[in-house]
This record gives sequence, structure tokens and C-alpha cells, in this order.
Amino acid sequence: MSVLLHLSDTHFGTERPHVAAALLRLAREARPDIAVLSGDVTQRARRRQFAAARRFTEALAAPVTLVIPGNHDIPLFNLAARMLSPYANYLHAFGPELEPHFSGADMLVIGVNTTRPWRHKDGEISAAQIERVARRLQGAMPRQLRVVAVHQPLLVIRDSDRANLLHGSRQAAHIWAAAGADLILSGHIHLPYLRALHEPPAAACLPAWVVSAGTAISWRVREEQPNSVNLIRYDPAHKPRSCVIDRFDFDAGSASFRIAQTARLDLDPPIPC
Repeated sequence: MSVLLHLSDTHFGTERPHVAAALLRLAREARPDIAVLSGDVTQRARRRQFAAARRFTEALAAPVTLVIPGNHDIPLFNLAARMLSPYANYLHAFGPELEPHFSGADMLVIGVNTTRPWRHKDGEISAAQIERVARRLQGAMPRQLRVVAVHQPLLVIRDSDRANLLHGSRQAAHIWAAAGADLILSGHIHLPYLRALHEPPAAACLPAWVVSAGTAISWRVREEQPNSVNLIRYDPAHKPRSCVIDRFDFDAGSASFRIAQTARLDLDPPIPC
């Protein structure tokens, strides 16, 4: 059994200390094997905000931590830094890799940098990135859980959020589903949801799921949605292949994260393909 903690949009600089403390308690209890922070690590890409984020991710005490940048992790007001060294503070905190990936016995996790300095908040993915991720997915071991992490979503559940879709999302969804992706993690819109990603004609044979996280610890919640994170459990020995996703919402009354929704996802094709 392997456990993945998916958090997003921490927005350090706007964090709520009591919520951050509750999330660390949840991490101590769940003991995730891997933590994935899917962008908007900071509010204004300042070095001290990244330093606080680094201390926090280390305190999660996961053996493996993957962090990808979001649009807030590029300087907004310092235009020279934005164009000449947009990721300098991110790289200082988290090392030289903007697209970290991990492959273990149970899980393959691929991080993708969807930010662009010339875009304010929109995300974009290139054909080269789509192909690179597809090749890694195709090379996965048979029983691995195959996970891709992006910041901006490939699928939204509200028409009002369509402007937040990742540029190139349709092509990425089709190719990654065909390449065998199980889960596509995202954030950006501070709205937690879980939806099947159907890309015909492969939808019946290649189930893939979009897993969106709310803001983990920031006061910048949306429409009074609580802070939330996802805990993904996967047992490669279970047949047919499946995983369990628990969404944990912050409960102000108990000052703790509590399970708000549980879903078991079937990952094997429902019919011979």
C-alpha cells in the first residue's frame, strides 16, 4: 500500500497558521509515501515565502516530495525578474528541476510546468511536453499507479471556470489517456472535485480521472469552500486495479482536517480492448 498526499495552492504569504498546523498533524497520522504540491506555492514568489514553503514541505516528512510551480510562483510586479529569471526564487528553494518526477515500485508521478512568464495566470502546455509525458506513461511498470501533476486544470465542472482551462488541455487529455494515465492532479481554481476524463474513442478502454484540490492552507478560499487536500491510497496487489481517494476538508470546529468525501476508482479497463 502506498499513500500520496495531494495539496495545492498553499499561497505562502497568505497561509493560515492553525490550518497549516492541522495539515501537518494529518500528515503525521497518514504518513504519506509521497507528497505532491501542484503549484501556487507562494502568493508573490518572494524568497521568504518560498523559504517558508520549503520548511513546511520538509515538515510533512514524506520520503518523497514533488513541487511544481504555479502562476503565482513567478514575480508579478518585478517585470525584469519575471522576464529574465522568473523561477529564480523557486529554484533556490526547491532545486533545479521545474518538472520533477518519481518512479517507485507502486507509483509513477510526473510533474509538468504549465506556467509561462508571458501569461498572467493562464497555463499552457507544449506539444513537446505532452509527448514527453506520454512516453513516460507508456514506459510505466504494469502495476504502477500512473499520475500526472499540472497546475491549471485539464477539465472543469463549471462553465464559469472554462477560462481557467490549461491551453492545450484537450490534446493533453486525449494523448495522456491513451498513454495510460490514471490520475491527473491539478489546482489553480481553489475548487475540489473528482471527475472522469472521457476522451472518445478511448474512454471505455482507458479510464482516467481528474483530481482537483482546493487551497490547502491559505485564507484565499473560494466561495467559502473550506481548505482541503486529497489523500490517495493505492495497493498494487489489489485486482482489479483501483485506488481510494479521500478528500479532507478543514473543520473549524475541531481545528482539524476531516474526511469530506471518499471515492474508490476502478483503474482497469471495464472491457477487453
